[in-house]
Amino acid sequence: MKKYLEILKKCPLFLGIEDEDLLRMLVCLGARVESFDKKYTVMSEGSSARYIGVVLSGEVQISQTDYYGNRSLLGTMGASEVFAEAFACAEIHSIPVTVTASEPSEIMLIDCSHILHVCHNNCGFHQQLIFNLMKDLAKKTIVFHQKIEITSRRTTREKLMTYLALRAKEVGNDTFEIPFDRQELADYLEVDRSGLSAEISRLRAEGVLECEKNRFKLL
Repeated sequence: MKKYLEILKKCPLFLGIEDEDLLRMLVCLGARVESFDKKYTVMSEGSSARYIGVVLSGEVQISQTDYYGNRSLLGTMGASEVFAEAFACAEIHSIPVTVTASEPSEIMLIDCSHILHVCHNNCGFHQQLIFNLMKDLAKKTIVFHQKIEITSRRTTREKLMTYLALRAKEVGNDTFEIPFDRQELADYLEVDRSGLSAEISRLRAEGVLECEKNRFKLL
């Protein structure tokens, strides 16, 4: 686990925990590391909601597919980021999303029950871990509300411009990159890809924005 230490120190789950304590904690938690090829399913919708995932390398996408096969992209997670913690903490029977590796990835999996219940070793840093988990969940709730703010807009243009405005505000610049290609952006906004491409073309023609691949500039 030592080779992942620098990544884990950046993970919100382990903030404020000393290196030696962190290494001991991983043993106590029974953490394991698995590798996944690109497009490989890390967690599938309907599978047991037991594990919290930490991305050690690569990137994963979290998505949901409705009854008719329409895919909604909920977000992406890169190195040191955490996923599936809300479902594991809620102790629901199965997760309602699918987690897929968008590139070759290494994932640390931790049984959430080992976090929520203090171990017999009575580790002093366990309370810090639980505090970090609750803080991370609170931040994810804010992100979820932003997603609702975007997708609740009526038109493709309104959804796109709301998302781009929030992204520009987040990075503090009118020029920025987004973590999606066109299909992924359409899935995230919950719109048709061809309609999205047409709307982007109109906005460029109107002088509202400039874009090249996943790089945008609001004018």
